[in-house]
Amino acid sequence: MARPTPLSGFPEWLPDGRVVEQHVLDTLRRTFELHGFAGIETRAVEPLDQLLRKGETSKEVYVLRRLQEEQDGDAEGSRADRAAAAEKQLGLHFDLTVPFARYVLENAGRLAFPFKRYQIQKVWRGERPQDGRFREFVQADIDVVGAGELPYHYEVELPLVMAEALGALRDVGVPEVRILVNNRKVAEGFYRGLGLDDVEGVLRQVDKLDKIGPDAVAELLQAEQGAAPEQAKACLELAAISGADTTVVDRVRALAASYDAVTELLETGLGELAALIEAAARRAPGVVVADLKIARGLDYYTGSVYETVLVGHEQLGSICSGGRYDTLASDGKNTYPGVGLSIGVSRLVSRLLSAGLVAATRGVPTAVLVAVTDEAHRDRSDAVAAALRARGVPADVAPSAAKFGKQIKVADRRGIPFVWFPAQPGEDGTEPAVLSGEVKDIRSGEQVDADAATWEPPAEDLFPRVVPAAAE
Repeated sequence: MARPTPLSGFPEWLPDGRVVEQHVLDTLRRTFELHGFAGIETRAVEPLDQLLRKGETSKEVYVLRRLQEEQDGDAEGSRADRAAAAEKQLGLHFDLTVPFARYVLENAGRLAFPFKRYQIQKVWRGERPQDGRFREFVQADIDVVGAGELPYHYEVELPLVMAEALGALRDVGVPEVRILVNNRKVAEGFYRGLGLDDVEGVLRQVDKLDKIGPDAVAELLQAEQGAAPEQAKACLELAAISGADTTVVDRVRALAASYDAVTELLETGLGELAALIEAAARRAPGVVVADLKIARGLDYYTGSVYETVLVGHEQLGSICSGGRYDTLASDGKNTYPGVGLSIGVSRLVSRLLSAGLVAATRGVPTAVLVAVTDEAHRDRSDAVAAALRARGVPADVAPSAAKFGKQIKVADRRGIPFVWFPAQPGEDGTEPAVLSGEVKDIRSGEQVDADAATWEPPAEDLFPRVVPAAAE
């Protein structure tokens, strides 16, 4: 068989990397649950028409052709049957938002609102792979959804939960984060005050600022949204405002007044933005920053919007984003507004590993390798390993009864810190206690007598840990 070629955009971590990823996932899960979020998991596939209903392009979606062919084959008879089958094409979900909206609608009668959910799953997106961008990746989402209405305070709560979750990773070497926030009501109120009615179009262009720069955005605003040069200039001036305190609100209000663009919607958005900044300054000083260029191009956001960057790694782009939505989940009669954020776990882990920011103390769970004296007495080694495992100590048995030096090398290659040598028969042929022996710390060379019924490794060696790379 020829040596396989890796598939671009489909990350596979080595065991050490998987330890890092699992630590990130465990930390996020633990924090979400502390704040009352319930875990759910949705199916991997959704009807294609649902995946595309918010304007996403079909190029992003992986269509399941085999399932589609089987489905088409089942639709025998009329043209209407075949047309109905075509409408139900299935695709792999490219985020967790659309599946969650469907989940809420299907289970609304069995959920207690406001419903707080976290969801950690793989998603698939048909885009060009590049640094931090994959075709298959893990996302971790949190949302709060209400029935009919959802209080604004959740727009304050959720970014602070994310700040806490990501902050809990600081001790293992994850950089600081900055959560950049804006409010779509501010942007829409300002644009309408300027006389620009294609609010969604303006937001899509402003969302390109970091990619193409202000001059190119100004040209697009004039060419595609019909903005006058002065209107385009005003949009860029709004996008340039940022800060970590409520003086941002005063600057936006002054800018709007200078263009005679003060509106009721603008004032509502500024009030909400001020409340978020004030709460964040008390609970997570320096973490949340108002940034008026944050637009989030998707059209279902209606209030607060968020993007999160790693300090010192801003070129990676946002690792966590989201916002308030009012109509994403609706069955025509009932509406379920919500607010949510999504962490690109694979993007984060990829940067942690590629930049050498964190490391695993070992890539295997095993803390102790039990040596085998000879194959005739392998059962003694098995008994020691079983006794250790019964007490919660991860243990493995050497693959072969080689010289002890070779068995130590086996442990060293796998990163296992301790090797257990079963006790040998006495000179007079007396059999030793089955669980007795000596255990060696192969890092320090220290070797002590031990009994598998009582000995255990130091707490820091019991399981693999994630540490700052410099501390490895």
